[in-house]
Amino acid sequence: MNLTERLVARRRFRLVRELLLIYGIEIPASVRVGSDFQMVHRGLGTVIHPSTVIGDRVRIYHQVTIGRADGHVPASKSKMERIEIGDDVVLFPGAKVLGGPGITRVGSGTIVAANAVLTKSTGENEIWGGVPAVKIADRRQ
Repeated sequence: MNLTERLVARRRFRLVRELLLIYGIEIPASVRVGSDFQMVHRGLGTVIHPSTVIGDRVRIYHQVTIGRADGHVPASKSKMERIEIGDDVVLFPGAKVLGGPGITRVGSGTIVAANAVLTKSTGENEIWGGVPAVKIADRRQ
């Protein structure tokens, strides 16, 4: 477990959240994170919305954003409920997961390619890429 992963595990403390900001990492205390969470390359520049649930064995690379697709409207008027990242998901560098109305789910075992902009829910064990992201393949286990 690297330093940023240890800090993420202790992010309920304000001082720890401030230390994470030095790395450019914003993960609010309200984010639920499963076991064996990995921030590859220390996850530099990662921002995660407070209404996010992250499953077990998820790997997040640097410059990943998990947030609202409707960031232009006040949060009180947003129709987004939360974003759920399933178990064994990989979010490669620069990937953006932008939640729409209701719940946006990234299915277990899914890969979101580098610099992809995912704006809708996925199935399980899929590979998504592009802007906007589209399913490009099924993931072989």
